[in-house]
Amino acid sequence: MTWTSEPRAAVAARSTTPTAVLDVVIPVYNEEVDLGPCVRRLHAHLTGHFPYPFRITVADNASVDGTLAVAEALAAELPEVGVLHLDANGRGRALRAAWSVSPAPVLAYMDVDLSTDLAALLPLVAPLISGHSDLAIGTRLARTSRVVRGAKREVISRGYNLLLRGTLAVRFSDAQCGFKAIRADVAAGLLPLVQDTGWFFDTELLVLAQRAGLRIHEVPVDWVDDPDSRVDVVATALADLRGIWRLGRALVTGALPLADLRTQLGRAPLHPPPAQVPVGLARQLVRFAAIGVASTVAYLVLFVLARAPLGAQAANLLVLLVTAVANTAANRRLTFGVTGRRHAGRHHLQGLLAFALGLALTSGSLALLHAAAGTPPRGVELPVLVAANLAATALRFTLLRLAMHHRRPGPPGRS
Repeated sequence: MTWTSEPRAAVAARSTTPTAVLDVVIPVYNEEVDLGPCVRRLHAHLTGHFPYPFRITVADNASVDGTLAVAEALAAELPEVGVLHLDANGRGRALRAAWSVSPAPVLAYMDVDLSTDLAALLPLVAPLISGHSDLAIGTRLARTSRVVRGAKREVISRGYNLLLRGTLAVRFSDAQCGFKAIRADVAAGLLPLVQDTGWFFDTELLVLAQRAGLRIHEVPVDWVDDPDSRVDVVATALADLRGIWRLGRALVTGALPLADLRTQLGRAPLHPPPAQVPVGLARQLVRFAAIGVASTVAYLVLFVLARAPLGAQAANLLVLLVTAVANTAANRRLTFGVTGRRHAGRHHLQGLLAFALGLALTSGSLALLHAAAGTPPRGVELPVLVAANLAATALRFTLLRLAMHHRRPGPPGRS
């Protein structure tokens, strides 16, 4: 089947073909030699290994060679293959056009050179079919990825992704890998906001998705560089820099309706829990408990080592001081998510207050034990210290939580 980018209705799928779950788009420009082997290989893989109905769409970017004729011959040969012809080039333009008219609930694309191992295709789209994730990307930069390419392309790829992290604060690892998928409902919300029609299209789509709070699934891939790639590296790099500047400015000025997009895509902030359950309390308790266990183990080990040379009370004082400072630092960063130096001194002073109360509990417990039993065996001394530390830990959590959230803003509308 063939259709063009003119404002005409898309040709419907053949009646013998079941409704496709996945539509894999292959954008091409002057690829009359590679297109046939690529589509046949992809079709054979999907037929043999993909458990759902599929379709393959060849998106011809105004090719001036025999690419369109090859694509139409493939569509006549293979029922699941369709052709979309555009009168203007640009990979982003081709993907927008193909994805916008596809009836499939999951949309994907890959480059015609099939540099990425097709075994990664099902892991790429499975989280989208299940509804767990919104977008999925192949990544060549994961530790478990296997990549064969020259040093020049390696440096360019890693440099570009570092640039994105520094300028647009992206969290995904590989923006340029030509192996991506998206749910159709998500694409319908994102595509109207994506302005680029060329190679920056992928990056812009992913940045908007991240800022909209969408889940981006990453799949490590095996990837072999195509030595016959015709990408103009310099022109593409300049276009990417212009795209980064344009998108960064739009994000800073608030020109993008991200809040509306979050609501539209169901990624608005979660409703607050009941007033008696503070925000993040369950997660904070788990992390605080884990740090508390580690602190208690460290405390006991250090106490056993220091008791002989220093005595019980001096060892308790020194070890409790060391572990209390480390405990406050760990809870400040890991439990309550406070970073930077602002209020660090105040937080540690409040941590030392908790330390002083903990010292009073543990030292008082030791004093009472020694008063009652004279010189008790360590088998009795350690359980008493554990119990006292548990009480001190509960007190420390309460005090630290109050300290770390002393500037939390109130609900809207309150002074």
